Amino acid sequence: MFDLPQLDLKNKVSAQEWQLRVDLAACYRLVEHFRWGDLIYTHLSARLPGTDHYLVNAFGLTFDEVTASNLVKVDLDGNIIDDTPFSINPAGFTIHSAIHEVREDAHCVIHLHTKETIAVATQKNGLLPLSQYSMFSLPSLSYHGYEGLAVNDDERKVLQDDLGSTNHMLLVNHGGLTVGPTVGDAFMRFYDLQRACEIQLALQSSSQEVIEVPQPIIDNIYNQANVVHSGSTGGQLAWPAMLRKAYRLDPSFAK
Repeated sequence: MFDLPQLDLKNKVSAQEWQLRVDLAACYRLVEHFRWGDLIYTHLSARLPGTDHYLVNAFGLTFDEVTASNLVKVDLDGNIIDDTPFSINPAGFTIHSAIHEVREDAHCVIHLHTKETIAVATQKNGLLPLSQYSMFSLPSLSYHGYEGLAVNDDERKVLQDDLGSTNHMLLVNHGGLTVGPTVGDAFMRFYDLQRACEIQLALQSSSQEVIEVPQPIIDNIYNQANVVHSGSTGGQLAWPAMLRKAYRLDPSFAK
């Protein structure tokens, strides 16, 4: 009950898979650090390049218990590939397998239930152009209506259609979601979405009139955001710093 099985896959998988496991496990620990978690009920996944297999957290573990070795490898049908004592969250399978099935570029998917993303997703006007952080999300933002707990297979097609080619999603009454070609990109996108929602709620709670970003700036922000948050000048620079932070917090994730 209290002693988790101790797994060690470091020398049993390829170097590429091990690095992906380390990055994803670090991301779970960072989500816990930033207090974006929801007990055991949200999920992050990373697809193994060139395969239909992806890694996701073992259902029942808190995010500060996730390690590179206890991540579970599954296929797009939800079958567990490796020998493991753990199972996966059915809702996590529905959401992540649906996205990995149709988005070859979405090697990492982050779905969280933060109070701020739930609150903004549930407002009729959704995310507003009120901060620089919102500029990173708005040009590539979609919405998905609430259909109950995400365990119905019929929801997969709707979710796929709603996400389309966007990289940020607000799930009405439910939370936030981001995708990226790497764990670092998906993490940075969720960081921006989360901050945008926090700032919007802070402004809405004040009695002051707000200034919205003009539409022409919003229309041009996507190319600017690509400079800041991708390639050698953005997300790929931020992720090594976040990885170093995860090691400082608790290096046990990399086991």
